[in-house]
Amino acid sequence: MEIGHIIPHIEALVFASDKPLTPIDITELVNNAFGFMDDKITMEQVQTAIEGIVEKYRSDFYPFEMKESGGGWQFLTKKEYHKTVAQLNQEKFLKRLSAAALETLAIIAYKQPITKSDIEAIRGVSCDYSIQKLLEKELIVISGRNEDLPGKPLIYNTSRSFMDYFGINSPLDLPKLKEVFNEALVDPTNVSFIVTEKGELLEGNDNDSNNPTSQEGEAN
Repeated sequence: MEIGHIIPHIEALVFASDKPLTPIDITELVNNAFGFMDDKITMEQVQTAIEGIVEKYRSDFYPFEMKESGGGWQFLTKKEYHKTVAQLNQEKFLKRLSAAALETLAIIAYKQPITKSDIEAIRGVSCDYSIQKLLEKELIVISGRNEDLPGKPLIYNTSRSFMDYFGINSPLDLPKLKEVFNEALVDPTNVSFIVTEKGELLEGNDNDSNNPTSQEGEAN
């Protein structure tokens, strides 16, 4: 089958699916739809078709795009239309998480797989309520038990919903902590007070050596 004939079927599948579809999913579904064909489509053909679809919807003509998110491909509204669409889906969007839940989620995201006792050791407080809320919102999942620890405690990981919500395909796509902290760092500004000839009190920047007023204030 030619790529041009595959593309509309892939578009229909991704559009109709309530979850992200991987290339493996798409290949299987398309082949099932054309079960009578002796010549099955290949993963390489699907990948090529996906590339064509992505390029097609990159045009400014479309308010949505096909994007890899949450471990598979989805049709998503482009960011410039998020506020418009949000008016229709307010109840579907996650309610704002508490600071405690966000801290817990961040620890799980960066330290997964991780047990509750390890999370509490980092936070220094009980995390029962936060973990329960994150499980209810399907942002984390119980992925098993740590067989090597006493009591075989549960192990927590972020979910596919977490990746989908934050627009990533794997925990490896999370920003590195070093990058986050480097961007957050801001050099302090040293402020001095300058008295003008009229007796007015102004703020001056001690780091601005090219400011003649600032130099005059220091001289006084």
